[in-house]
Amino acid sequence: MNVVNNKWIGQRTIRPDGVDKVTGRAAFAADTTMPGMIWGKVLRSPHPHARIKSINTAKAEALPGVKAVVTSRDIVDFTIEKGAVMLGIQDMRWMCRNVMARDKALFPGHPVAAVAATTEAIAAEACKLIEVDYEVLPWAIEIDDALKADAPILHEFNRFDGKPSNIMGRIESKKGDIAQGFKDAELVIERSFTTRPVHQGYIEPHACLISVAADGKTTIWSSSQGQFMVRAMTSMLTGIPQSDIRAIPAEIGGGFGGKTIVYLEPLATLLAKKSGRPVKMVMTREEVMRATGPTSGSKSTVKIGAKKDGTIVAAHGSFYLQAGAFPGSPIRGAVGCSFAPYDIPHVLSEGFDVCSNRSKVAAYRAPGAPIGAYAVECVLDELAEALKIDPLALRLKNAAKEGTKAAHGPVFPRIGYIETLQAAQNHPHYAAPLGKLQGKLQGRGVASGFWFNAGGESSAQVNITEDGNVVVTTGHPDIGGSRAGIANICAELLGIDYKRISVIIGDTQTVGFSNLTGGSRVLFASSMVVTQAADKVIATLRERAAKIWEIDPEAVKWENGAAHPVSPNAGQFEPLTLADLAEKAPSQGGPIGASVQLNTQGAEGGFGTHICDVEVDVDLGIVRVIRYTAVQDVGRAVHPSYVEGQLQGGVAQGIGWALNEEYIYNKDGKVDNPGFLDYRMPVCSDLPMLDCALVEVPNPKHPQGVKGVGEVPLVPVMAAVANAVHNALGKRFYSLPMSPPKVSAALDAPTQQAAE
Repeated sequence: MNVVNNKWIGQRTIRPDGVDKVTGRAAFAADTTMPGMIWGKVLRSPHPHARIKSINTAKAEALPGVKAVVTSRDIVDFTIEKGAVMLGIQDMRWMCRNVMARDKALFPGHPVAAVAATTEAIAAEACKLIEVDYEVLPWAIEIDDALKADAPILHEFNRFDGKPSNIMGRIESKKGDIAQGFKDAELVIERSFTTRPVHQGYIEPHACLISVAADGKTTIWSSSQGQFMVRAMTSMLTGIPQSDIRAIPAEIGGGFGGKTIVYLEPLATLLAKKSGRPVKMVMTREEVMRATGPTSGSKSTVKIGAKKDGTIVAAHGSFYLQAGAFPGSPIRGAVGCSFAPYDIPHVLSEGFDVCSNRSKVAAYRAPGAPIGAYAVECVLDELAEALKIDPLALRLKNAAKEGTKAAHGPVFPRIGYIETLQAAQNHPHYAAPLGKLQGKLQGRGVASGFWFNAGGESSAQVNITEDGNVVVTTGHPDIGGSRAGIANICAELLGIDYKRISVIIGDTQTVGFSNLTGGSRVLFASSMVVTQAADKVIATLRERAAKIWEIDPEAVKWENGAAHPVSPNAGQFEPLTLADLAEKAPSQGGPIGASVQLNTQGAEGGFGTHICDVEVDVDLGIVRVIRYTAVQDVGRAVHPSYVEGQLQGGVAQGIGWALNEEYIYNKDGKVDNPGFLDYRMPVCSDLPMLDCALVEVPNPKHPQGVKGVGEVPLVPVMAAVANAVHNALGKRFYSLPMSPPKVSAALDAPTQQAAE
């Protein structure tokens, strides 16, 4: 397909779900109700680390209105000794212990029991009546505390270097000879960095409504990034066969990776099964903040060596990431993505997965990659300054390109990283003068970033309605505007107006298996299967027209929404439109439609380069971003507005991560700011208009040239902001967030002192 001169691909069409979203008609999980419905509530541990000696639920069960109580005894136990039981990237040994504490409570907010009652108030009161005998244990919240020789060990069976340890694993990417690389270097800069855990910050809390019929047939309505994941995890944790579970995806009020695992669904399912009543559960914001995955805090050291002409010859990164209570921090993203934008002959990138007494982390938009990029891109900025080279010129000199072998394995095909650097260099923003105001200092920073992107299993159906319109069903929840993109692609393929395409998200019993919405995979994968299904439909339409005209199907072409003879030699026939053929379908072979299921391949990584201007109030220590431009190779912008929306959303989240957001713990090992009042996310008044520059280097392995775009935009942001702050103040910050107290302390420190 021509990916440049299309009628619908590349147009800013109205999204199919737009009207329902802006008028409040869209149904989210917490909007769902059923006759006879009761409410579930969770009892959570008040302790960061405690052995559970006994649980007595008798008083709760005796409370009028209580219909069921569940504890870990009711959940399938995946024993540690039997080894990993993987579902995607999740080990069910940890998931069964995360949804309900088994032997120990490992973080404040860890579920220890759940209750279903006729009202929320009764369920909450019943939770208070459950008697739990805890043996309180020492705890470790921070990475340094968890790594001490005398640190309390969360999982006693675990060994690292032959000793009990909270390091649950190590991975590395390696290329060349790192020792020789640093011998060849003429300038070496090594710095250490820390970042704090930050939450994905979705507006909609986790919610579900679950009904278990008398015959065991189970229906789940929930907010998630994958209804098939919900079905599989709930099945494995409750013992109900997947064929008996129907998981229906509601509209989702944000996820960003944080809704890729289950928290409530297995508990609500067991409560519904025990009580014989539908059970609804909705987390409070405090529960979301205390007990669902933020992303990791981190401790990193990055060392880069270069020649005096700016050629980078060696790089070593060491990344310690908090996993929370159970293993699984995104060290792959930190290790694999950090140095990927650069062609460096000698690289060692290593990551360590560290458990501590915090809630288990969940994915957050390019998980791990922003942490690694913050460290690497800040060191590159120092390198450029020391060598007196423009920071974009340094990146351009060392940029990865077609044929570059990345340390994490692949040899890059045609990629667009150099184009993003050139677009940034040529953007008016990069040449614009910075302002000078009394008491305020302005600065500019740049940074680049990479994310792998993904393909994976997807399914779609394309069906022609009796009146000649189209219904497309896919299997992935729509978080980033994927329905709008699919409508554009399907309209392009069929040659009809996009308004004639209805795109819906199927549930687990109406569409074939589809993997999660995550990894920047959904439009890439769903458009592949939709394209193949549409091609099958077009083949059927050509066959039907050929039958009516009594000519060979090869003599029929599909163009502008109708069947035509390929040439006058094929015959003189009036075109048959989609509506004409749909009307004739009953007498010409029946309904017209096709379904395709595929494990999609050919996803290519994405690159972005960002320019950030900040203004620092030297009296108050407040940093404000005053101008921001995100440049990204987006493959092909099927729907430019939603591509820009992805870029702008990622930038906004990264600015929060850089300047304000952090989990704060009190002396009792509990989150001290578990709500949006004290957990400071940026709002509109904190941000400038966020500009985007879309570079389109189509993916040759995709029918529309699509590359995932949703995760790259977060990767460079913290480094770009940090580099801009240094440009304004002449002081470097090696710890995030750069909040007013930290900035004020740095401004008050001696000039030569770097900010910690």
